[in-house]
Amino acid sequence: MDWTCRLSGSTALCARGFASAASEESSMKIGIVGTGRMGSNMALHLNEERWDVEAVYDVDPSSANVLAEQVGAIVCATLADVSDLADVIITVVSDDAAMYGIFAEQGDSLLSDARNKLFVNCATVTPQVHIDVERLCEARGARSLEACMASSIPQAREGTLYLMCGGRKSAFEEALPLLNVLGSSVKYIGPAGKAAEVKALVNMLMNINTAGLAEALGLGEALRLDLSTLREVFSQTGAASRVLVTDGEDMQKREHDTYFSAAHAAKDSNIALGLARNVGLELPLARETAAQYERMVREGLGDLDKSGIAELTFKSRHAG
Repeated sequence: MDWTCRLSGSTALCARGFASAASEESSMKIGIVGTGRMGSNMALHLNEERWDVEAVYDVDPSSANVLAEQVGAIVCATLADVSDLADVIITVVSDDAAMYGIFAEQGDSLLSDARNKLFVNCATVTPQVHIDVERLCEARGARSLEACMASSIPQAREGTLYLMCGGRKSAFEEALPLLNVLGSSVKYIGPAGKAAEVKALVNMLMNINTAGLAEALGLGEALRLDLSTLREVFSQTGAASRVLVTDGEDMQKREHDTYFSAAHAAKDSNIALGLARNVGLELPLARETAAQYERMVREGLGDLDKSGIAELTFKSRHAG
């Protein structure tokens, strides 16, 4: 396998060489815990690249059944079965509680029969969770790596995720062939919890940008400006942003198909706010952005894409 890894200070940025890791069949058996949109699309891509997706598990068995039929995997009734069947287990769960649940010290858990297993944990959770999970895994003779994703569903399906990794360098190097199949850019950040800190800041800033764009377009509509022209002007000035590209037209057309939900935006903004509290920082923009996404959740809009925040800022769409 031909891959390159460029060192920069305490980080390493790794990318595929001409002989892609994705073209190399692996003998490792892969387990997937969490067969929602991200987990399923990652599994589909691995299967297409001839990696052996052996076992799948989800609290919703129906989604696991659908994925298992597509990739020829075994649907596991328990987390312990996943650890028994797979060499490397990728977890993509919803929040802190879910992570602690799948790595529980008692009852059904991935920690059962975990010796010599490698866990690659992709959920956006509080950094301390990854630190705790690493400790629990190592106590059972296993390895754990956080692989935080700064991408969405299309990138999971195409194997072009941007992955920020934290944990022991040895675990990162062991996981690298797999990571290079899943991502077009794979960056080692540092010890456990550090990649999750970076991911929290990425999502905090993204959410602030999204809320700001929604306010600007909402005001533009109220001023009876042509929103297509306004977006074009934004794109050629200091108002340009990645969010403008991904969400601007969706806000204008009210097309909020979910790639990253408002509920997840609220959760992730609050993770960043928790980190700020821990170091004694006040972040007013992040706080107000979190409040807007929390309002969406309260008003039944939490399942919309984050672009749905425009439903709160366009005067013609929302009362109050």
